[in-house]
Amino acid sequence: MTDAEDGERTDAAADPDRVERPCVAVAREDGERARTALAERGALDGDFDIDVADGRVYVPVTEGTADLDLPVDVDHERVRRPVERRDGQTTPADLLEFEPTYERLGDLALLDEAGERAERAAEAVVASDVPVERVLNRASEVRGRERVRDWAQLAGEGSETVHREYGHEFLLDPREVFFSPRLATERDRVADRVDAGEHAVDMFAGVGPYTVPMAARGADVVAVDVNPDAVAYLRENLRRNDAADRVTVREGDVREVADEFAGWADRLVMNLPHSADAFLDAAVTMAGAYDVSVETRRVVRSYAPHEVNVVLDARLRRR
Repeated sequence: MTDAEDGERTDAAADPDRVERPCVAVAREDGERARTALAERGALDGDFDIDVADGRVYVPVTEGTADLDLPVDVDHERVRRPVERRDGQTTPADLLEFEPTYERLGDLALLDEAGERAERAAEAVVASDVPVERVLNRASEVRGRERVRDWAQLAGEGSETVHREYGHEFLLDPREVFFSPRLATERDRVADRVDAGEHAVDMFAGVGPYTVPMAARGADVVAVDVNPDAVAYLRENLRRNDAADRVTVREGDVREVADEFAGWADRLVMNLPHSADAFLDAAVTMAGAYDVSVETRRVVRSYAPHEVNVVLDARLRRR
């Protein structure tokens, strides 16, 4: 399931202290199990109170999350519902007359605002209860083979940070590598399908957000990336997460190393929006001869006007 819309709005007509947010609705007796599972997956929105009404518990979740992967015996529904903001939390929007667009990455706030609005938003983020003191603002689109963008520093100094996700930590610098914290739930969903002993190839590995959790689940992983800075961070993150023994790292274009791992892969991760189709020949080489069927197709998030990120789960069966 996906949210009908991103962002938040105040239902002032009903109650000015309540804000409409995405929630997971479960039976009252399943409330604590759902809350715990969502917290473990980083999907729980702790800025808002859990609500109870009509025998159901409504647990606020973060915007843009994909399937929530709750325990199979917990019936749940994704809804939007007015909920109360936790007392004592001052948000950037409380200090402005607009809701700034930003996301957290470790101890950084990554803004996507323009002009004077960006400067004001940066000041509000630092002055709020958001636990960051450094703010960057997007200054370009993602570009080039290495998939990096320019950032303007609006508060604090430096841009290297440690991002924590589902029990793993990743050192990175968004000026040097591509990384989207909004894909955390989708990365966890993919890693959760991996079995011990599998052979997995992360074709565009970056700093390791797919590689590390797959290795942690017992897979042998080949991780490839063309960006030398990303590869350097990947090696460090394998060390930080005690995953280096299960991972073979290659720096370069995955098409140039595909023959080395011909027919080896049980699982392939192709996280490269816009141009993954240019690497299908390399994927087929590493997977060997298979019959292919698409099992699921889901929209993960809006990427740009009239563009969305879509995830495909494809099943390859050896002939």
